[in-house]
Amino acid sequence: MRILIVNPNTTASMTATIAKAASAVAAGPTEILAATSSMGPASIEGYYDEALAVPGLLQEIAHGERNGADAAIIACFDDTGLDAARALASIPVIGICEAALMTAAFIAQRFTVVTTMERSRVPLEGLVQRYGMDGKAKVRAADIPVLSLEDPASDATSKLRSEIARALSEDRAEAIVLGCAGMADLAYELRHEFGVPVIDGVAAAVKQAEALVALGLSTSKRGAYAYPLSKPYAGVLSSFAPAALAL
Repeated sequence: MRILIVNPNTTASMTATIAKAASAVAAGPTEILAATSSMGPASIEGYYDEALAVPGLLQEIAHGERNGADAAIIACFDDTGLDAARALASIPVIGICEAALMTAAFIAQRFTVVTTMERSRVPLEGLVQRYGMDGKAKVRAADIPVLSLEDPASDATSKLRSEIARALSEDRAEAIVLGCAGMADLAYELRHEFGVPVIDGVAAAVKQAEALVALGLSTSKRGAYAYPLSKPYAGVLSSFAPAALAL
């Protein structure tokens, strides 16, 4: 089984962190194929970054499927471009936010998502509502720029720990969901430090992707996720016309 994990930002060091976390939980026969988007923002913090990250993401999804991936994972907690990727691809596509929330709901009645910046909190609250978890989940922002997670000299992990402590005390959270793919390498340490389940969306998505492939299931192509209609695309997006990007 080959699982493609796409980092939709252009920071390759973050891709390496994501790939390591994915490989740590993958079953023995599973091969993790990690890809970094070749275009777009260095990090995704808010609606503007998210919109401009989608073309590069779709390009990597198409390339990965052409090269034999059995499933794809979008390694951004905004589930950047998830619906578009599901319409494009014939293989299952998993978003790490959806995977993490579904996993947390199996093991806790209430849980808190701790994300990076305040500008990311409202979009994630929208995803919590979309995925039917608004009765279970709260979202907190730790005031951490995404790229600071890559800097050992920053106070990012200290701020993250402080926000987790507040979530456990003030929200009465029974589990914590890490709201950024760049936090993937911290889950094990934080789980033991705080004594509660700490869910990393990258790891959760790998196990769910493995399950879908093993079950022989993929995204329905009837209705909302039907393949895009063939038509011309103009200007700099001409190469993203469905016929040009066809798998």
